[in-house]
Amino acid sequence: MSEHCTDVLIHIEEDLDDANIHEIERDISMIEGVYSVCVHENTRHLMLVDYDPEHIAPWEFLEKVENRGLHGALIGL
Repeated sequence: MSEHCTDVLIHIEEDLDDANIHEIERDISMIEGVYSVCVHENTRHLMLVDYDPEHIAPWEFLEKVENRGLHGALIGL
Protein backbone atom coordinates (compact mmCIF):
# COMPACT_ATOMS: atom_id res chain seq x y z
CA MET A 1 0.00 0.00 0.00
CA SER A 2 1.22 3.48 -0.80
CA GLU A 3 2.13 5.89 1.97
CA HIS A 4 -0.11 8.54 0.38
CA CYS A 5 -3.73 8.67 1.40
CA THR A 6 -6.29 11.43 1.33
CA ASP A 7 -10.03 11.66 1.03
CA VAL A 8 -12.68 13.66 -0.73
CA LEU A 9 -16.40 13.97 -0.24
CA ILE A 10 -18.73 13.70 -3.22
CA HIS A 11 -22.08 15.45 -2.89
CA ILE A 12 -24.72 13.81 -5.11
CA GLU A 13 -27.72 16.05 -5.77
CA GLU A 14 -30.23 13.34 -6.62
CA ASP A 15 -31.94 11.03 -4.14
CA LEU A 16 -30.85 7.48 -4.91
CA ASP A 17 -32.18 4.11 -3.88
CA ASP A 18 -29.95 1.43 -2.32
CA ALA A 19 -29.21 -0.30 -5.63
CA ASN A 20 -27.96 2.88 -7.32
CA ILE A 21 -25.89 3.98 -4.31
CA HIS A 22 -24.22 0.56 -4.12
CA GLU A 23 -23.53 0.50 -7.85
CA ILE A 24 -21.76 3.86 -7.67
CA GLU A 25 -19.81 2.74 -4.58
CA ARG A 26 -18.75 -0.41 -6.43
CA ASP A 27 -17.76 1.51 -9.59
CA ILE A 28 -15.57 3.92 -7.65
CA SER A 29 -14.09 1.26 -5.35
CA MET A 30 -12.82 -0.66 -8.40
CA ILE A 31 -10.65 2.26 -9.55
CA GLU A 32 -6.95 1.63 -8.96
CA GLY A 33 -5.72 3.74 -6.07
CA VAL A 34 -9.04 3.81 -4.19
CA TYR A 35 -8.86 2.39 -0.67
CA SER A 36 -12.49 2.73 0.40
CA VAL A 37 -15.82 4.27 -0.54
CA CYS A 38 -18.70 4.69 1.85
CA VAL A 39 -22.09 6.32 2.20
CA HIS A 40 -23.69 6.68 5.61
CA GLU A 41 -27.34 5.65 5.84
CA ASN A 42 -28.35 9.05 7.27
CA THR A 43 -26.43 11.12 4.70
CA ARG A 44 -27.06 9.19 1.50
CA HIS A 45 -26.23 12.16 -0.71
CA LEU A 46 -22.62 12.24 0.58
CA MET A 47 -20.00 9.69 -0.48
CA LEU A 48 -16.58 9.60 1.21
CA VAL A 49 -13.72 8.29 -0.93
CA ASP A 50 -10.29 7.44 0.55
CA TYR A 51 -7.68 7.25 -2.18
CA ASP A 52 -4.04 7.60 -3.18
CA PRO A 53 -3.57 10.97 -4.93
CA GLU A 54 -0.42 9.61 -6.59
CA HIS A 55 -2.59 7.15 -8.59
CA ILE A 56 -5.88 8.90 -9.19
CA ALA A 57 -7.36 12.40 -9.42
CA PRO A 58 -10.62 13.11 -7.57
CA TRP A 59 -12.36 14.45 -10.67
CA GLU A 60 -12.33 10.85 -11.96
CA PHE A 61 -14.71 9.88 -9.12
CA LEU A 62 -17.06 12.68 -10.06
CA GLU A 63 -16.92 11.49 -13.66
CA LYS A 64 -18.25 8.07 -12.55
CA VAL A 65 -21.23 9.81 -10.92
CA GLU A 66 -21.89 12.09 -13.89
CA ASN A 67 -21.63 9.20 -16.39
CA ARG A 68 -24.83 7.90 -14.77
CA GLY A 69 -26.65 11.14 -15.61
CA LEU A 70 -26.37 12.42 -12.04
CA HIS A 71 -25.18 15.75 -10.71
CA GLY A 72 -22.44 15.99 -8.13
CA ALA A 73 -19.72 18.13 -6.67
CA LEU A 74 -16.41 17.46 -4.97
CA ILE A 75 -16.14 18.82 -1.42
CA GLY A 76 -12.90 19.21 0.46
CA LEU A 77 -10.43 19.99 -2.30
